[in-house]
Amino acid sequence: MATPTAPLPRSASKTLERWLRSYVQRARWPLAVAIGISAGNGLLLVLQCWLLALVINAVVIDHGGLGAVSHWLVALFGVFLLRAILAGLTERIGFEASARIKLDMRQQLYQHMTALGPAWLARGRSGDLTNNIVDSVEILDKYYTGYLPSMALAGFLPLAILVFVFPNYWVGGLIMVITAPLIPFFMVLVGKGAERINQRQWRELARMSALFFDAIEGLTTLKLFGASRAEAAMIARVSDQYRQETMAVLRVAFLSSLVLEFFATVSVAMVAVYIGFNLYYHEMAFLSGFFVLLLAPEFYRPLRMMGTHYHARMEAIGAAERMVALLDVPVTATKPGKVTLVRPSMAVSFADVGFGYDAGHSVIEDINFTISTGQSVALVGPSGVGKTTIGKLLLGFLTADAGRIMVGGLDLRDINLVEWHERIAWLPQRPTLFQASVRDNIRLGMEADDAAVLAAARAAHAEEFISRLPHGFDTVLGDRGQGLSGGEIQRIALARVFLKNAELLILDEASAHLDPETAALVNQSVERLMRDRTVLIIAHRLEAVRHADLILVLEEGRIIERGTHDQLMALRGAYAATTALYQGAV
Repeated sequence: MATPTAPLPRSASKTLERWLRSYVQRARWPLAVAIGISAGNGLLLVLQCWLLALVINAVVIDHGGLGAVSHWLVALFGVFLLRAILAGLTERIGFEASARIKLDMRQQLYQHMTALGPAWLARGRSGDLTNNIVDSVEILDKYYTGYLPSMALAGFLPLAILVFVFPNYWVGGLIMVITAPLIPFFMVLVGKGAERINQRQWRELARMSALFFDAIEGLTTLKLFGASRAEAAMIARVSDQYRQETMAVLRVAFLSSLVLEFFATVSVAMVAVYIGFNLYYHEMAFLSGFFVLLLAPEFYRPLRMMGTHYHARMEAIGAAERMVALLDVPVTATKPGKVTLVRPSMAVSFADVGFGYDAGHSVIEDINFTISTGQSVALVGPSGVGKTTIGKLLLGFLTADAGRIMVGGLDLRDINLVEWHERIAWLPQRPTLFQASVRDNIRLGMEADDAAVLAAARAAHAEEFISRLPHGFDTVLGDRGQGLSGGEIQRIALARVFLKNAELLILDEASAHLDPETAALVNQSVERLMRDRTVLIIAHRLEAVRHADLILVLEEGRIIERGTHDQLMALRGAYAATTALYQGAV
């Protein structure tokens, strides 16, 4: 996937920043308190400079002893201590506010991805999605704790300092007023180039994260096909490109810092020179001159801090671009159903159902069939003809573009999906196991005692290999079942289905990726599981569908044959030809 390098239009950057600022409402009071405490700390800084000027003036000019200034020194120490406490308090409150905003943002992203459904997630790139939820959100911390407070302080503290500077030395105040706008002006001027580079860097980071995460996920497959070296070379190229982008950002950042420091230093130097000449010609008191000289660097500090944190704004906009793009993905599902499925019938009917993942391209068309209560219906055909899509439509992960899916006489779109999922069980091609014990992976949120878990494992032919694990059912598995074979993972997932004891089963190629011996065990368990249940079977291996009540043969998204195994063999059509090829291969 190519990574766009064109900079965002100015209007798009403003839109993204408005989106970032909208989250301030979620932590408005903590941020306001943090900014207020920082402003108070700035005013204490003025008092600190005044006390320090009094001490120096009393000792150097008036030749006073330590006893003459002891009370000022005690007050100065108190100001130091109070400023340190306020600084720590500001940091803590700012952290809490930022944490609250990041938590809300992650929840919104997670809820949106959940609403998009498993079908959309399966088509996305795990690395890109992970980067959005983790890194992109985390980088916003500096925006909320650094940039926004510094913007507020840059508008207040310099004005507050000028209130004390002008009565003591109006020329110094005039110099500050004239030179202060130069800092934000050059900050924005240099920042425009840095913003464009920073946006490109974030896009490159998203691409690199997706590539690296996908490579880790498919490492076994890459090794098997001897493609690991080529993938490593690709990651190296992308990493080097990201390194170059990072260095480009750093170059501009250092240039921006140099410009800010240069103008701040020159401005302070001008104030110092004018004060020096005035002191030399005895045109002002030392106390006033030294006080203004101490305040001069502090006048420019908020402006310099705003310039420093301006890079946090650019990083935040670059990160927000990816998050907003994710949140802008429309949720295709209709409004959540409200109807509760109370009827005992689990008969399912597809009526002229059509669906396409992309506009103008249908995966399935005119799908018509019925699964009566207690009946098993099998979908067969080559990969890509829409078998799994039909299963996802029945699960409610997707919404049909045309036609209707009826369950017990009710439209599936009107049924409460939470209650619907409680009444069905799904065994996918590649089940997901979590980093938890075998027992918890079988339960998966269901309430069941150990005896029920053991019975489910025994029914799925999983008890034998589980008993050989180091701690049996208490053995903690790695993420995605790391340490188990594909057949063992499949049988644990099958034990889940036995434990749930659902009325409707959707079995999606339950034995497609297993060796013949393991597949035979799984098929035995599946046959036992199917008794007296409504079942939709999606299969490649024909021995898994021989005993189905109805077999539907799909080709290019349409049903081309239907009937029992014997009827389809007598028809001598696509099913019979596929069966002959399969038996010849075996």
